[in-house]
Amino acid sequence: MQRRTFLIKSAELIAAGALVPATWMPAEDRDEAGPFFSTADVRWQAAYDKACSILAGNVRVLPRYNKPVLIEGAQYAGVWQECGPQEGLMYRHFRPDAARNNHIVFFALQRPDGQLPANNKRTGAGFGQIQMVVPIAATAWDLARISGDEELLSKAYEACGRWDAWLMRYRNTRRTGLIEGFCTYDTGMDNSPRWAGMPRACPGGDAKRCPPVPTLPRLCPDLSATVYGGRVALAGMAAALGKSSEADAWSARAEEIRRLIVQRLYVPKDAAFYDLDAHDHFVRNLSVVITRVCGAHVVEQPMFDEIWRRQIGNPHAFWAPYPIPSTALDDPSFRRPIPHNSWGGASQALTALRAPRWMDHYGRSAELGRLMERWCDAEQRDMSFRQQLDPITGKFTEGDAPGYSPSSLVMVDFTWRLAGISEEPDELQWNVRPRMGASRHAQFRLKLRSGAAEMSYGGDGATLTLAGRRIARVIGTARLVTDHSGNITGLVGISPVEQKVHLQRARKPTEWVMLRPNERVKI
Repeated sequence: MQRRTFLIKSAELIAAGALVPATWMPAEDRDEAGPFFSTADVRWQAAYDKACSILAGNVRVLPRYNKPVLIEGAQYAGVWQECGPQEGLMYRHFRPDAARNNHIVFFALQRPDGQLPANNKRTGAGFGQIQMVVPIAATAWDLARISGDEELLSKAYEACGRWDAWLMRYRNTRRTGLIEGFCTYDTGMDNSPRWAGMPRACPGGDAKRCPPVPTLPRLCPDLSATVYGGRVALAGMAAALGKSSEADAWSARAEEIRRLIVQRLYVPKDAAFYDLDAHDHFVRNLSVVITRVCGAHVVEQPMFDEIWRRQIGNPHAFWAPYPIPSTALDDPSFRRPIPHNSWGGASQALTALRAPRWMDHYGRSAELGRLMERWCDAEQRDMSFRQQLDPITGKFTEGDAPGYSPSSLVMVDFTWRLAGISEEPDELQWNVRPRMGASRHAQFRLKLRSGAAEMSYGGDGATLTLAGRRIARVIGTARLVTDHSGNITGLVGISPVEQKVHLQRARKPTEWVMLRPNERVKI
């Protein structure tokens, strides 16, 4: 496989621990046909362009790894395992090198015993907590499938398998089969009432050491869900590598931990997942732990529907005017006014960025549209691209530094998911919303392995083409789903109200469908 090479501007600066902007790369490695978006909505275009500029400026070279990565930005000069790999995946069409490196950096710094770093910052690599949310195995598997990167697949399979073994050795001390939380930073939920009174990090900066607190360690549903999602991905990787017996073993282990999460950490009376402390008492804080468990697809559809009805989709709990607060609005510990860097009530850009990974999966595509629109509206009003906002007013926290990559990715990724093309590992999603700002005389163009995908809006619909071939014209609000070759497989209702959708395909009569919210129709 041909490898890319990158020029490091100053080895001396890197050795001294300084961040280096990764602004140069050989001409043959530049993607001149990167994503293109244009709209007549001046406000939307300005926010999108500024977000793109911030992201480009946040591609840096860090100490201990000499290739460019997309850092968190704002006050966070580094990459974190809980979010960096996913952010790289979402930025892949702009910087495929950074997308890859946002995974490889963690594998390159993996310790001989299998421990992955929690982060790699300008000041050092961190091994004092495990800090994981979206499984790095899952995002690596997605990226490898989309890009056809066999080397990444092999590296990820080996590194993530060793990481799973480390977690089971050092974070399963109670021998329950579930993953334990030792400190606040393990879950990345700074200033959360979930961890009130608990240490922020492990003693001596060693994630193998549990602080001497009687109620620790805790069995954590979200950390366990991350391992579940990682095992599902490892099963897929093993199958792709021709390791069928290992694939079966990973699938069995995934099902084992999934069953334990539901049996031990779910409280049906509350329709919620909670930590279970060392005395087998639930830590009853209604937090985004619930969405993180759903994010790994732990729960089956009937359980999700109950959780949605009572918690996530409840306007008195998590379905705030600007979804999704880090602590439920009706939880006694919900904190407002919103303080700096708070998982005690603020709606976090990271939570919004993770929402498409589970809302579509569980058939809530119309509600996902609402979440994305609200976040894009808030960002267009503010234009600072900070970490968090007030779930009631949509006002960003002024104490946070501007230029945060997750918030910038929200604007860019949501623009494409709302009114453009979204490339998923197994399908292409063509999201047609002709009555919103992003789609005003809009054009989208995205370079894919199968050719350039384009959407052009006009009148009350959009024309969709792939590799120069017209796929369809869609009139009305709907998602057209195709395979990566452009073969149409279905329609999804992404409007909050029923829509009459017209589908015009080449050499076929016009079809129309009455499409209800979240309805999926095979074509």
